[in-house]
Amino acid sequence: MTRRMLIILAGLGSAVILGTAFGFQYIGGLAPCALCLWQRWPHAIAILLGAIGAVVPHRLIAGLGALSMLTDAGIALYHTGIERDWWEGPSTCTSGGNALSGLGGDDLLSMDGPTGVVMCDVVAWEMWGLSMASWNGIACLILAGIWIAALTRGSEARG
Repeated sequence: MTRRMLIILAGLGSAVILGTAFGFQYIGGLAPCALCLWQRWPHAIAILLGAIGAVVPHRLIAGLGALSMLTDAGIALYHTGIERDWWEGPSTCTSGGNALSGLGGDDLLSMDGPTGVVMCDVVAWEMWGLSMASWNGIACLILAGIWIAALTRGSEARG
């Protein structure tokens, strides 16, 4: 497979993952936490790099795509660790933190209280014991492998 085809494949992979995330949000009603949103940005970058690489399949594009997916895998691992209580997460989006600071007890017990607060340490959906963050991390590592294959691929003439 040529470098161009690998870059297109990796960019499309990120498009599928980002589309799935939006589907879970807008069709499935699962609002993302702050870390979930952070995990979307490297995919958006990879989609853009995939589009650029389809026209100009340069090694630099492939290297940046790999870096984007490895960064996202790191964010996903960090998020998974927070969900599994391996380490503490940001105090602004964990249930032990202060995401609801400034609210009194009456506010928290009121039915008119805060809505839409999504905690980073609460697993909203899982399949086979893995959360969306975990699955995203696995997918990012696979996509990073495709980007790295594109990086190490010879010139277009050699395929």
